[in-house]
Amino acid sequence: MLSKKKKDGIIKKYRTHASDTGSPEVQIAVLSEEIKELSEHLKSHTHDFSSRRGLLRKVSLRRKLLRYLQRESEERYEDVAKKLKLKKLPAQTKDEVLEALEAEAAQEEAAREEEKPAAE
Repeated sequence: MLSKKKKDGIIKKYRTHASDTGSPEVQIAVLSEEIKELSEHLKSHTHDFSSRRGLLRKVSLRRKLLRYLQRESEERYEDVAKKLKLKKLPAQTKDEVLEALEAEAAQEEAAREEEKPAAE
């Protein structure tokens, strides 16, 4: 868990204006620091599964925030990724996401159709 002092320092470094505490940039930076701390903890406590689950949740949330920032402002995304030394996410447009979801739905429908004759 981040100390208040450390968290405030991160917020000051990544904020977009004086009273900013919740912009995607700040949230990503805070999550990145929490991820680093949890990763260090898990190196010495390999069987701490609840902390591992927390780490995975934080990584997932950070990825979602990065995707949002990438979609809304490529320039801000590039800046944050560079400052935090993060791997860049593959570019993904809304059309690509919709195509992937439609393909997944079609596969599920085909699987259901194959199961129906076997059940009858």
